[in-house]
Amino acid sequence: MDIDEIKQILELMDEHGLSYFQLDQDGAKLELKKGPDMESIRSFMSAAPSYTMMQAPQGYAPPPVAAPAGPADAAASTGLASDEVEIKSPMVGTFYRSSKPENPAFVEVGSVIGPDSTVCIIEAMKVFNEIAAEISGTITALLVENGTPVQFGEPLFRVRKG
Repeated sequence: MDIDEIKQILELMDEHGLSYFQLDQDGAKLELKKGPDMESIRSFMSAAPSYTMMQAPQGYAPPPVAAPAGPADAAASTGLASDEVEIKSPMVGTFYRSSKPENPAFVEVGSVIGPDSTVCIIEAMKVFNEIAAEISGTITALLVENGTPVQFGEPLFRVRKG
């Protein structure tokens, strides 16, 4: 067996995703291994520094946490009327009001929507995702500008239920 045959075997191992090859032929033995050597990994891991948790100093008290807001407080802080809800972004991406720039927006203030109504599109990783209202009502506010990035849970629209 010559070096060209060994190179050809290595290429075949790469092509087929093999990490081990063994051949016994005419009294000659060939054993090829690819990938991490487990002994090297074990010795590296044993040499890696270990970390221990430290306790907080005596007398340390964490800062006080505010009490969670009740439903009335939440509505007051967001400016929502008691019969309004927000449609929030289900993902991170770019918000679009229509499927194409030349097309009309899916909804406007005053549009009546149902649970299956498409209210916008959010582009995430080059995939355009149609966002359904999931509630029935009337759009009372558009909270995001067309073409702007949105975060998960960010309010997009306000809707008066009904």
